[in-house]
Amino acid sequence: MTTTSAAASTTAIPEVVTNSAAPRPSGWLSWLTSTDHKRIGIMYIVASWMFLVIGGVEALLIRLQLAVPDNTLLSPQTYNALFTMHGTTMVFLFLMPMIAGIANYTVPLMIGARDMAFPKLNALSLWLFIAGGIVFYGSLLFSPAECGWTCYAPLSETAFSPSNGVDSWIFLVHLVGVSSFVGALNIFVTITNMRAPGMSWGRVPLFVWTMLTQAILLIISIPVIAGAVTLLLTDRHFGTHFYDPTNGGSPLLWQHLFWFFGHPEVYILVLPGFGVISEILPVFSRKPIFGYKAIVAATLGIAVIGTLVWAHHMFTVPLPFFLMIFFMLGTYLVAIPTGVKIFNWVFTMWRGAIEFPVAMLYALGFLATFLLGGITGIFLATFPVDWQLHDTYFVVAHFHYTIVGGAVFSMMAGLYYWFPKMTGRMMNEKLGRVSFALTLGGFWITFLIQHSAGLSGMPRRVYEYADVNNLGTYNMISTVGSFILALGVLLTIINILQSLKNGAKAGPDPWRGNTLEWFTPSPPPVNNFDIVPRVRSVEPMQDIRRQIERQDRVGEEAGVAAGS
Repeated sequence: MTTTSAAASTTAIPEVVTNSAAPRPSGWLSWLTSTDHKRIGIMYIVASWMFLVIGGVEALLIRLQLAVPDNTLLSPQTYNALFTMHGTTMVFLFLMPMIAGIANYTVPLMIGARDMAFPKLNALSLWLFIAGGIVFYGSLLFSPAECGWTCYAPLSETAFSPSNGVDSWIFLVHLVGVSSFVGALNIFVTITNMRAPGMSWGRVPLFVWTMLTQAILLIISIPVIAGAVTLLLTDRHFGTHFYDPTNGGSPLLWQHLFWFFGHPEVYILVLPGFGVISEILPVFSRKPIFGYKAIVAATLGIAVIGTLVWAHHMFTVPLPFFLMIFFMLGTYLVAIPTGVKIFNWVFTMWRGAIEFPVAMLYALGFLATFLLGGITGIFLATFPVDWQLHDTYFVVAHFHYTIVGGAVFSMMAGLYYWFPKMTGRMMNEKLGRVSFALTLGGFWITFLIQHSAGLSGMPRRVYEYADVNNLGTYNMISTVGSFILALGVLLTIINILQSLKNGAKAGPDPWRGNTLEWFTPSPPPVNNFDIVPRVRSVEPMQDIRRQIERQDRVGEEAGVAAGS
């Protein structure tokens, strides 16, 4: 059932295990050829942040174009290309690999494993993701795609997109898809087969539970999007007509296939963030997590229901009425397990001795932001309301509150939380607080006003608009907020770079965490553990501390007795 490096002694468990493995190889070539899950995780994170910067610049150019009505800063073609590249970059090249990086680094440590189950496949996943980004941005050398990050057919067919930009988008989806599929298999096998002694399913860390659930969602949904883009590729180059309505094809087929992947993708991005929050809140509330089993059940419930309600993205297409009722009610049901999680998180903090490091601040920012995103999701799940709001900036605001609030803020919390473990250095808390305030404030200024813009008739996916219903004012506020948000992210990057060199030494367990990664030195050695302690609860590090305290008391009493 489980495999370990060694069994822990039941009589003496040191706070930090001294590792006797060979020194870690150094030099850039050792990084490029590494199969160590920790180095692969760091390379995932670094590459994803590079793409974040690129996608962020694209977003700022989009906001500059929309800052004032009837703007001519960008041409329609350039705007559409930026719009496509921004959305694709943020979903496929930042968020997915950022989550993969944090999971790669932490999951084996949290379950007491030496490495991932398949280290070479893990390295392959990394390089496939990077290859996908290179292929996609290689389209800048000829003509980038202009079909949005969803590349709806028939807009993405050859008749409307004759350039090779859509082909580069297709190859990106294939490469990143294979990367995610292989990575998901690796995560699944690692968690199910390599847990520490005593780590039954009722003692698995909640972040690990969410990564296991995410892996299952990826295994289910990735083949569907791979098939969809393969059909699109054959339509474009091999004479088939799967999505061409003039030759018997159906554009709705693309929408069904894309959103069968696309809606689980929301939870593929958000569920790991839920896991991060479930690890951080108990540590900084100095309380056990409230309702461990309920959170696990809610995680699985969200995954099951979320996989079955993909067509709520399609309420404006000719669906049968009973299907719209089904998908509307199914979407409402997602709110129940999500509400259970929020309830449990709040009660975890209730009457706790709460501390407020930057990681905790991002966790609280996540709670407020994602809650509003969920509430607006109920509006859009009601199909008569969706008919009015579907192609407006209300949807843009909802999407960003859900994805940025649910995934980005939680991953930022995780980065600040696990940075000492990854580097052995603490991040600058003062600079972190400033960057958090700018990031959260800038985000809310940017996207809260977009709800009003959407309700006032601002259409999405347009590069210019008329100055009616205060749309010029709304968009100017949104643009100013986007630059505040960008400044906050820039300060985080500066904080990371400065802390790598000058940050205070972290030690093995700076936060007094609950899970096994804090049992190792910071950063951990190549083989992670010489000795893996037996797990006796969902908070193994608390058990270890209590055992050490008991041993110290016994030693002191024995010393007193010997002295007398």
